[in-house]
Amino acid sequence: MNDASQEMDLAFMHAPTGLALTENRIVRRCNLRFAEVFGADVVSFHNMPLERLYPSLNDYEKVARVGGDILRETGRYEDERVMRRLDGTLFWCRVRGTSLTPQDPFKQGVWSFADLSSERPVVELTAREREVAILTCQGKTSKEIGLVLGLSYRTVEAHRARLLQKFGARKLPELVAKFSGMPL
Repeated sequence: MNDASQEMDLAFMHAPTGLALTENRIVRRCNLRFAEVFGADVVSFHNMPLERLYPSLNDYEKVARVGGDILRETGRYEDERVMRRLDGTLFWCRVRGTSLTPQDPFKQGVWSFADLSSERPVVELTAREREVAILTCQGKTSKEIGLVLGLSYRTVEAHRARLLQKFGARKLPELVAKFSGMPL
């Protein structure tokens, strides 16, 4: 291995952000920070399907649908989403990627993963709170949400009050701003 190649390998392994080289959504190689973020050693991730790092199969498939279209069009994709460490804990993560094969967007890619836990903790929501959050983000009033969900507007207001408390928001616009990027 020549000096330039050794330097590139050293830069990859010690980069300050998590990096992974993937083929067909399988980790072929990752760096030390990636392993630290997801909670194991580098070797543990060799040939690991990325599906294991998503909260659910539904989340994994949704990112493939949305991200695949964008990757085919631009070759690049980024978002902020909830991911899962190997111990099962959930955390917010900023994900950025480049497809080396945009015509087949997941065939080969380079991805970065940044842990956002300190900036954005994961908030556990009940199914009903999640429904209320989604409809709130769509701009619906409490009465409109009540009609959609078959609830009184006062019950919807109670759910919104719990959401305000859970997210540490004082008013509805602040709550909606905190929902931005939330995988709803």
